[in-house]
Amino acid sequence: MQTSTTPPAIPLPLFLYSLLYGGMTCIAGVLGSKQVALGPLAVEAGIFPFLLLVTLSSSVAVLYGRETANRLVRFGFVPLGTAIILTWIVLQLPTDAGMYEPAKEAFPIVLGQSWRLMVAGIIAYGVSMTINVYVFDKLTKGENRVIALPGAIASMLSQVVDTLIFITVAFYGVRPIGNLIAGQALSKVVLSLVLVPPLISLCVRFGRRWS
Repeated sequence: MQTSTTPPAIPLPLFLYSLLYGGMTCIAGVLGSKQVALGPLAVEAGIFPFLLLVTLSSSVAVLYGRETANRLVRFGFVPLGTAIILTWIVLQLPTDAGMYEPAKEAFPIVLGQSWRLMVAGIIAYGVSMTINVYVFDKLTKGENRVIALPGAIASMLSQVVDTLIFITVAFYGVRPIGNLIAGQALSKVVLSLVLVPPLISLCVRFGRRWS
């Protein structure tokens, strides 16, 4: 006799946040090809999707627990690795002769990252996001959890670690890295203070409303 089983339902916020998280892991490397100026700060544009990764993982930790947030981080390697492999395959394929000329020249420049940049990105992602979830979870223990300040602290710490790892692995021995690390870390700390707390609060409120 066959019995039908219904798969466990995934809460709507967790489903949406997981989809967005996977997309941000892929687009961060693409946007990182551009340096943007924010007043006196200069920062690579990949920081914006990365701050969303921080926001989403922290929000999931609040709503569904640290272990679920850690799974989100680990599963993030799947779309990240898939995007890298597909990008490499596309770059190896012959280019259509009729392709728009400026795009024909720009495409391999923007997406043709060196192996050092790809390895640096993967390592920096895994370590910094794991640290973010760990620190945020430790700072938000208790009945009345205040999430804004812990979110900013965890994000700042993880962003500094991300910068140290990425720039060291990607550029050590190629160019001086001291000033580059200092400038990028300062920019990311400021953006973490300004953007992450309200974004986490918004995501948590949405999650609690629709869970």
